[in-house]
Amino acid sequence: MKIIPAIDIIEGKCVRLTQGDFGKMKIYREDPVDVALEFQEADLEYLHLVDLDGAKKGRVINWKVIEEIQSRTALTVDFGGGVKTDEEVEQLLELGVNQINVGSLAIKESEKFIYWLNKYGSENFILSADVKNENIMINGWLESANFRVLDLVDQFIRHGLEYVTCTDIGLDGMLSGPNFGLYKKIKARFPGLKINASGGISSIDDIKELQYMQLHGAIIGKAIYEGRFNLSDLKKI
Repeated sequence: MKIIPAIDIIEGKCVRLTQGDFGKMKIYREDPVDVALEFQEADLEYLHLVDLDGAKKGRVINWKVIEEIQSRTALTVDFGGGVKTDEEVEQLLELGVNQINVGSLAIKESEKFIYWLNKYGSENFILSADVKNENIMINGWLESANFRVLDLVDQFIRHGLEYVTCTDIGLDGMLSGPNFGLYKKIKARFPGLKINASGGISSIDDIKELQYMQLHGAIIGKAIYEGRFNLSDLKKI
């Protein structure tokens, strides 16, 4: 299972939200590039990079941060936050971003997401399923899509979808443990799907349980910034 530290960006700074609430934002570092370099120096390989400004505005905003992380680190980056156009997809892939997370667009313009899976390759995309009580939330977690997570995955799996990152917004930033039941349910329905767990991961025991479930990856954010994990410990895992 991949250990994937997370960096969320607002106005070029490294921040974390609590339960997806922009009103509950905490700035942890002024320069997210420095944070990415620290992850690399700790021999971590992956990075989940989120442009929260982009998620809110519906277009990628923090291009400078993306470009710097790509040019100054060798991290394998998956990026999300407001990607809506072919031009953005192509620019991100040209910059060397490994995978692009697609959330709101997959709900609102499902045919475009299917087109991207076919045109650019399904290995380049992750369906970003942000859920609250198993209902999908969109537009930076601000609106309910009236869509169940299993139904959303089912819509795209037949078109080659390989990866999904599922975030339980109710647990995100709460440091209270992930929604194991939700991941078990998704894995039981779609055993071949590569699932990244996100939201609430706060202990080594959490990570070991997700490993036992044979998930593809574990995205860890606030627990790192609050000192629940030592970066060297994550590498050992």
